[in-house]
Amino acid sequence: MDFKEAIKKRHVVRRYRDEELDLETVSALKRRIEEDNEKYQVHVKLETGDSSALNFAGKLISKNAVNYFIMSGKESADLNERLGYVGADLMLYAQTLGLNTWWIGGTFSKKAVERKVPNQKVIGIIVVGYGATAGQQHRQKDVEAVSSYEGETPDWFVAGVNAALLAPTAFGKQNFSISGKGRKVALKCDTCGEDLGLVKYHFELGAGKENFEWE
Repeated sequence: MDFKEAIKKRHVVRRYRDEELDLETVSALKRRIEEDNEKYQVHVKLETGDSSALNFAGKLISKNAVNYFIMSGKESADLNERLGYVGADLMLYAQTLGLNTWWIGGTFSKKAVERKVPNQKVIGIIVVGYGATAGQQHRQKDVEAVSSYEGETPDWFVAGVNAALLAPTAFGKQNFSISGKGRKVALKCDTCGEDLGLVKYHFELGAGKENFEWE
C-alpha cells in the first residue's frame, strides 16, 4: 500500500485489538518519527503499552488505546501547523504498515502525557494500533464548497482538494478553503493550526508538489 492508497483507507478508529505492536513495526515507526522530528523540528515520541494517556471520557469511547504518538515541540507560532503536517505523515505511514490511528486533541490526560516530554508543548496524541475495525469514512463537503480556481481547473487541483477532504479536521468540520490561480495555491483555515498542517499535507499528496506552489 502506498500513501495515496492509505489516504483513502485511513479512518478514525477508537477501538483496538488486544495485540502488542511487534518489534519490527515499533522500529519502523520510531525511524519515521526520528526523520520527521529532524526535518520539521518537532518532538514527537512513541509510547507503547501505556493506558494512562486517555482521560475518563476518552476511555469510555475507546478500547485498548495503549500505543500513541505524543505530538509536541518547542512552543512557537507555527508549532501546531508543523505538528499537524507531521501527524498526517505518521498516520498515513502507520496505515501503510497495516495499522490504524486516532488523532485526539481533547480527551487525553494532558498532565500524564506532558510528564513524558518535559519542556515541550503538547497539542495532542495520536493513538496507533491494530484496529478492531477499519473505521468508517467521515462525511465530507463537496469540492465546490471548499475550493475555487481562477480559469480552467486543472486535474491536479481537483485531485488535491479531494485528498484534502479526506484529512481529519477538528470535529470533522472541514473549515478550510483552497483557492488557485495558475501554479499558485492558497490555503485558509478557520480552525486551529494543526488542521492547516493536516490539510496541507493531504493536498500536496493528492496534487503532487511538482505541480504547484503555496502562496
